[in-house]
Amino acid sequence: MSRYFNAEGACNAAEHYMVNLDERIRQIKELVDRNKYFTINRARQYGKTTLLGALAQYLRQMYLVIELDFQLLSHGDFETEKTFTAALARELLLVSGNELCIAEKIKKRLELISEQGVTLSVLFLTLSEWCAESPKPIVLMIDEVDSATNNQVFLDFLSQLRGYYIHRKKRPTFQSVILAGVYDIKNLKQKISDGSTNKVNSPWNIAADFPVDLSFSAEEIAGMLHSYEIDYQTGMHVSAISELLYNYTAGYPYLVSRLCQIMDERLPKSSRFPNKKAAWTTAGVLEAVKLLLAEQNPLFDSLLHKLEDFPQLKQLLYALLFTGQTIVYNADDAAISTASMFGFIKNQNGNAVVANRIFETRLYNMFLTASEIQSSDIYKAALQDKNQFIRYGHLDMDLILERFVTHFNDLYGDQPDRFEEEDGRRYFLLYLRPIINGTGNYYIESRTRNMRRTDVIVDYHGEQFVVEMKIWRGNEYNNRGEQQLIDYLDYYHIQKRYMVSFNFNKNKQIGVKQIRVGDKLLVEAVI
Repeated sequence: MSRYFNAEGACNAAEHYMVNLDERIRQIKELVDRNKYFTINRARQYGKTTLLGALAQYLRQMYLVIELDFQLLSHGDFETEKTFTAALARELLLVSGNELCIAEKIKKRLELISEQGVTLSVLFLTLSEWCAESPKPIVLMIDEVDSATNNQVFLDFLSQLRGYYIHRKKRPTFQSVILAGVYDIKNLKQKISDGSTNKVNSPWNIAADFPVDLSFSAEEIAGMLHSYEIDYQTGMHVSAISELLYNYTAGYPYLVSRLCQIMDERLPKSSRFPNKKAAWTTAGVLEAVKLLLAEQNPLFDSLLHKLEDFPQLKQLLYALLFTGQTIVYNADDAAISTASMFGFIKNQNGNAVVANRIFETRLYNMFLTASEIQSSDIYKAALQDKNQFIRYGHLDMDLILERFVTHFNDLYGDQPDRFEEEDGRRYFLLYLRPIINGTGNYYIESRTRNMRRTDVIVDYHGEQFVVEMKIWRGNEYNNRGEQQLIDYLDYYHIQKRYMVSFNFNKNKQIGVKQIRVGDKLLVEAVI
């Protein structure tokens, strides 16, 4: 059977197109060789399970590897030490085939524990004896530890692992323990009551840092596409397509795989893309981005649920997206730490920024809620005008700016007190959304997002428009000068640029004007 792009679960190289994991596995093996205990905590669908599977296969050359998955245990299995140890013993027996070389007496002891259950200390004595008699050092890998992070028995299990690690010179134990999940287990805090006071304990404070980057680079994406190109010979420009996929996803594994899956399986069945050759183009990537942003999938559902469960995340993300304020990345800040753990944001040059363009646009769409859209006069105005803006399949951005100025002034011009500076940006996106909805995409250029300026990049049928939204600080052309304007347009490889300046001065002069510098053109709308 031919290989395919997989976005529904763990990947393997025999069945799926994948990036090469060899360097990551080599780095992780160095941690294992140094007897480290550590956690691989990354956001949902970040390739953790795929990595663990490939890592286990590689480590078996030198170690005995026990692979467990805590999502296979039920809630009842964590109720007491006996139910947990019985369930854990059953799982150990299931994975301890001939390759683990388990001694017969250890096997019988685990069988007895699986039937009756014991305390954790008794189970760990058995595990210690197994480690002592094993012909190879044993590595314990547990996936989906999130299934138990709020459970006392699991916290006691971590404490036992820590205790044996600390006393490993006297009591044989695992060569390495690897826990994988979304939550950072090493920072998990446990409240322990001694009858009079509460003490805070970290049951996994022996865990080493995990410095391995699991996101895909543009070069790694290119390597995966080269394999695909050998099979299908689409004629794609591999480096250009890889770079574009990276620019939209920042290498988030699921997003890369899902976009490739859409381009491979869904686009060639559409009228615009009659075959794979047509799909694996810049236009195909932009179409796949549009389809991905419009769908419901487990990753987007998970992100939405996190915003509902953690209101401080919604406040943080709204501030990043709409106010333009710079937020310093402070790992000790609860909201920033949580947002980073769930994959919403990343640390870029010491500042917190949204993790990738896909998340950013999806979040903008989420904040521009259905109720706000339905009640927004500016959205209704755009909906009435939308047929005017498409001419022979092309988007007329000049006319969009002209009509936006008119509607904004008519609706809100005499009510300046109603607006904060960030409201102007939200209203422009509300106006733009029904015009390009279903056909075009937009994203915000993070490099330029700040209190004074935000660039909206609009892609419509492969044609790109750059619209700078800024707070008016005087005549933009005179302030920046000709060379700055030329440099700006050269950076985007375009000849024409648009600007929406929100002027909150009472004596403002609204309207749209054009400024030409050589062969470059600036269209500025002052509102």
